[in-house]
Amino acid sequence: MRIQELTVGPIGTCCYLLSPEEGDACLVIDPGDEARRIREAAGTRRIAAILLTHGHFDHIGAVRDLMAPGTELLIHPLDRPMLSDGALNAGQSLLGRSVTAPEPTHLVREGEELTLAGLKVRVLHTPGHTPGGVCYDIEGCLFTGDTLFHHGWGRTDLPGGDEHALFASLRRLLPLSQTHPIYPGHDA
Repeated sequence: MRIQELTVGPIGTCCYLLSPEEGDACLVIDPGDEARRIREAAGTRRIAAILLTHGHFDHIGAVRDLMAPGTELLIHPLDRPMLSDGALNAGQSLLGRSVTAPEPTHLVREGEELTLAGLKVRVLHTPGHTPGGVCYDIEGCLFTGDTLFHHGWGRTDLPGGDEHALFASLRRLLPLSQTHPIYPGHDA
């Protein structure tokens, strides 16, 4: 699997483009901003699906501009309301403007296994940073959004944050973090 990382937007969100070694399609995880740059990184590959680890503005900002006919948009149902509500996704309070994204095409669930763009994806519901936060185990790599960073974890002071739920999610991820490379939502 090929993994490209782009740091996008005013908060430095890690956006990932994933594709199999062979094929003309890719996945995009957490396109927070800079749709043109993300599309350029995709090159000739078709964006088959956009996977959202959660619904905060800095992870959804480029979704609308990247959607095309046939592109799937995935998010957990508990974070679905954040896509259309700038107060829930913290865009209004932290950015000073409302950021929205289109309706998802697929609502992911705990333990769900999918094949997207030729890659095997397993969904892990990891609430705490947001109610519907998820991590994606893709071909043995763990994309953790803002649940788990290389040197810490996500905040819980935004709408829907829950410290107890986050610590339960972190305990669940601890064994996986020992065997899977971690790709977080932010580097710092």
